[in-house]
Amino acid sequence: MFSIIPMFLFIVYGLFILLGLYCLYLLIKLLIRAIEALDIHLEEKRNRRL
Repeated sequence: MFSIIPMFLFIVYGLFILLGLYCLYLLIKLLIRAIEALDIHLEEKRNRRL
């Protein structure tokens, strides 16, 4: 009655969605760290001039 291929594809698509969400989470974490590092760098550069 039920074919195995659509179930398999449903599981694979679900895994791809989870993988994409995890990559998005890691990208957001990386961007937050990059912004903090840039802020620290600019603050140190500003303090050297004064």
